[in-house]
Amino acid sequence: MIEETGVVVKTEGITATVRVQRRGTCEGCAARGVCEPSEEGMEIEALNPVQAQVGQTVEVSITPQSYLKSAIYIYGLPLVALIAGAIIGKNIGDAYIKGINSDIIAAILGFGGFFITFLFIRAWSKKAETRSEYKPIIEKIIE
Repeated sequence: MIEETGVVVKTEGITATVRVQRRGTCEGCAARGVCEPSEEGMEIEALNPVQAQVGQTVEVSITPQSYLKSAIYIYGLPLVALIAGAIIGKNIGDAYIKGINSDIIAAILGFGGFFITFLFIRAWSKKAETRSEYKPIIEKIIE
């Protein structure tokens, strides 16, 4: 489990907004869509099965499986699409398009695939925001 300690700043139904301390690794984090940066720290929307109240210090966790799955979608798919598009573009350019350098076709298809995956990731992240398996969970109240 990936765990953080934070303070509940807002509760709403079955979720709570928890402010955790901002760290240096936040700059390149894949979960920036879930977190909202503020001067005091990062605010994370988490499931609240322990019924924590505003002002309480809590432990928030996310399963490594969901974190890894998200990281693969966000970082891995665009990389695979870039490489696959470049390979396909190079082969198409060599075999079918004689008037244009095949490297240009490879670059166009590679970057095209790269950007198309961002559209896919955007749609996936909007759907993932509503699924509880991708949300952090408040495990326990510390104080």
